[in-house]
Amino acid sequence: MTNLLEVDWSSIPAPHDDGLTDHLEGAALPAISLHSTHGQVVDLSLLAGRTVLYAYPMTGQPGVALPDGWDMIPGARGCTPQSCAFRDHFADLQALGVEHLFGLSTQTTDYQKEAADRLHLPFALLSDGDLAFATELSLPLFDIAGSKLLKRLTLIVDDGVITKVFYPVFPPDRSVIDVLDWLQR
Repeated sequence: MTNLLEVDWSSIPAPHDDGLTDHLEGAALPAISLHSTHGQVVDLSLLAGRTVLYAYPMTGQPGVALPDGWDMIPGARGCTPQSCAFRDHFADLQALGVEHLFGLSTQTTDYQKEAADRLHLPFALLSDGDLAFATELSLPLFDIAGSKLLKRLTLIVDDGVITKVFYPVFPPDRSVIDVLDWLQR
């Protein structure tokens, strides 16, 4: 079985900037309730202070095959390494003023809960299973195996307004380093 954290990024196609997030900086988050793996409902538009929200296509599960061709979809592979990197730098983010950190996917909360528990994430994962949040913000999506999934991106949000967008994100396990570098500037 493949180790979900060990990825040869040079063998996977990198995503390109298709301009699908150009409209996001300065946008207010929509008032939409998202279920979390911490058992709460979260409306990101109501959170005071600085929030980091990283969107990802889907986490894999040990022993469950990823969709055919997954690794060859630019930007698809790497959700587990990305989440683990945010976990490992959680205290660093807090020290730089991040008050809220969330992961976001279109997977169900039950599916996400397995990953959050297995990966020992100190922050919640949010489910946008009905695509209400993604649709309202016109977030970039892709289709595979009959599912619509989010393209990988990271948002810095201050008092409900998007301050910074990281897109495309590659390699995914470096996403948190890019965020930390930006926060330190």
